Amino acid sequence: MPRTLFLCSILSSWLAPLHAADLAGVQGPVGTLAGAKLVHRLEITKPGVYENYRVDAQGAGGNIVKITADDVTLRNCEIFNGTGNGIGVFGTHVVIENCRIHHLLNGTFEKQTDAHGITGRWGDVTIRNCDISHITGDCIQFDPDRKQRGSLTIEKCHLWTSPLAEDAPGFKAGQSPGENAFDSKTPPDGERCKLIIRQCYMHGWNQPSQISTRAALNLKEHIEALISHCVFDDNEVAIRARGPGGRGDARVTVEDCAIYRTRVGVRAEDKIENLKLVRMAYGPEVTSREERHGGKELPGYENTGEHEAPPLESLIIKPR
Repeated sequence: MPRTLFLCSILSSWLAPLHAADLAGVQGPVGTLAGAKLVHRLEITKPGVYENYRVDAQGAGGNIVKITADDVTLRNCEIFNGTGNGIGVFGTHVVIENCRIHHLLNGTFEKQTDAHGITGRWGDVTIRNCDISHITGDCIQFDPDRKQRGSLTIEKCHLWTSPLAEDAPGFKAGQSPGENAFDSKTPPDGERCKLIIRQCYMHGWNQPSQISTRAALNLKEHIEALISHCVFDDNEVAIRARGPGGRGDARVTVEDCAIYRTRVGVRAEDKIENLKLVRMAYGPEVTSREERHGGKELPGYENTGEHEAPPLESLIIKPR
């Protein structure tokens, strides 16, 4: 195919999706509906559908919503005002959708202690259409215990942080809490954990922060990851892909993603193997599209179809 036609084909593939269902970010209402039940903690020990809970943790820690059963759907909930994890998943075949999780702040801005939006064990978990922000760990982190294997799908989510609008215990207005939108931890060997992240909008993971490298996606350890049709804006690093180490190495494929206003688009570390970048789009104010740390040679590396991104607004659902 002639180069001009090839570039036009790439551009049209980005500009064609005009329907909301094709864009990055949450689709439709997120959070509670009319008549929500107010609780301060929720423990789910039996299979079923649990929906429309407003979970005000009142500053409590631990897992504010704890799921220990298999075959659970948690839907249309708001979880907030805690010093622990919003949701801890310890069952399999779990779906979390249409939930708003925010203001889980532990420690101080200078010394933040993990309070994740959603965390737990790999095991056929789907997180869909959720808005997660203002946490002192990661919006989503699997598995901090490094004991389980399985799969995790994250789709059509808004994962973000920004300066706090008002003071909170240990924090001042204007300080931006949190480490990453997503962070992976796994057992060091055996079958790889499967990760799919698609059509998510991730932004605000920029300095200043208590950690040395702040990234939207911190992809590491023994995973097989496919990241597709995601949009990144205003981050220190959009995608941090990390190679061989004592806890395994990530296998990462990134397809049809767009990056804006970011210091480093893709940071490849430790001679990561088989990193595939397909049709990456870069918008304004991306200082460096790619950097390599810990070794310049990347076995199995591919980068095809890189191009300029269309306007940010054409690719996202504007958050409400």
